[in-house]
Amino acid sequence: MVELRRVPGEGRLADAHAVRRAVFVEGQGVSEAEEMDGRDDEATHVVAYETGRPVGTGRLRIPEPGVAKPERLAVLAPFRGRGIGRQLVRTLESVARERGCERARLHAQTTVESFYHELGYSRTSGVFEEAGIPHVEMQTEL
Repeated sequence: MVELRRVPGEGRLADAHAVRRAVFVEGQGVSEAEEMDGRDDEATHVVAYETGRPVGTGRLRIPEPGVAKPERLAVLAPFRGRGIGRQLVRTLESVARERGCERARLHAQTTVESFYHELGYSRTSGVFEEAGIPHVEMQTEL
């Protein structure tokens, strides 16, 4: 059973960081400095916990009025394929709607573009590199 908690709120930012380090820094070779980009204070984070252990996370920023930017979505490898990522995205979208956003725009690694497409996101750019990893921009109406 997975429980989603918000930060600020009942979740802990340190738990979100632990998942991001495992997935992006250790798993994909993203530099610590690039992953911990100094924007966490301007975001709402959601952390997925299973039996008290953090297993997934994502954050939401609002870089311009009405537009939400889900970012840093990560699920630990042993917990993938169980719908946790979908729950995280839907929760971040709910936060965005609460904050008056009408659209969500994100940068998806090309390896997970189909995951976002299944959630209603459409590609809006060609492939570009971010942190040395191919990405595309995608968006959806909320």
